[in-house]
Amino acid sequence: MRTYDITLTISPDLVVWPEDPPVGLERVSRIEDGATANVTRLNMSAHTGTHIDAPFHFLSDGQTVENLDIDLLTGRAYVLYLPDVDQVTAAMLENSPIPPRTKRVLLKTRNSALWANNAHKFDTNYVSLAPDGAQWMVDRGVKLVGVDYLSVAAFEDVVPTHRILLGAGVVIVEGLNLAEVSQGRYTLYCLPLKLQGSDGAPARAILTGV
Repeated sequence: MRTYDITLTISPDLVVWPEDPPVGLERVSRIEDGATANVTRLNMSAHTGTHIDAPFHFLSDGQTVENLDIDLLTGRAYVLYLPDVDQVTAAMLENSPIPPRTKRVLLKTRNSALWANNAHKFDTNYVSLAPDGAQWMVDRGVKLVGVDYLSVAAFEDVVPTHRILLGAGVVIVEGLNLAEVSQGRYTLYCLPLKLQGSDGAPARAILTGV
């Protein structure tokens, strides 16, 4: 059994959404300066790196991150590899090998190469999930959708795909690094920080499998 760490490393060099603050990591207490311990102050958006979108992110009456069902964030998952697409549509999903009754789908695309190559500039042409693809997920009973860039939705129009998924209670995981993961079945463990009243939270995510 192999473990894959599919979490992005948070650092000041990490790409963030254009409107979000950059990552700030500042050591405010230093042993070399005579302090008893090293202490770091962290400043960043709740949607930095690998993170969860809670329904409240796009729905004013939606659940906040600390109230998400933890069972949705752990369990069997299917990684679908679509290397040559610009947007994931319902037709592509309908013709894919996603097994029946799959509850968690992670989409691996050319986005993952950006993380593998340590790209430090935001790419507005990332592969996204089309609204009809989001509806396909809902209609098939998928309860968690993960993507390998910083948004599940297209840069030009982020609202429809998010609202379709979040409105149906589908958990969204964004910012996964699937570069080393092949298509197939795995077990996902994805645990967000338990931030009270937040629309999202950074998470540590791993896959286990062959």
